[in-house]
Amino acid sequence: MRRSGTDPMTCGGCGLSALGATAAPLLWLSMPRTRRHLGGGFENEGMDLTVLLTELPLVTLGGAFLPLLALTLLTRLRDRDRRRQRQP
Repeated sequence: MRRSGTDPMTCGGCGLSALGATAAPLLWLSMPRTRRHLGGGFENEGMDLTVLLTELPLVTLGGAFLPLLALTLLTRLRDRDRRRQRQP
């Protein structure tokens, strides 16, 4: 059987990746440490804009890849269990 690239698992993985890449930076921006670095401290005390170049890309990539990793692991475990059940 030939599998197409648009099966539900592929679409689900892309959706989870997009959701994670969006949610992770929003969560990161809501943290007190990040707000302090972006000017939320007293009289800009502790302001450090390099976090936008160092932490933000890593947070976004992590948010995109962690859901895909979890989906891949769950899919492999599910397929492995299905193969075990089919064997006599």
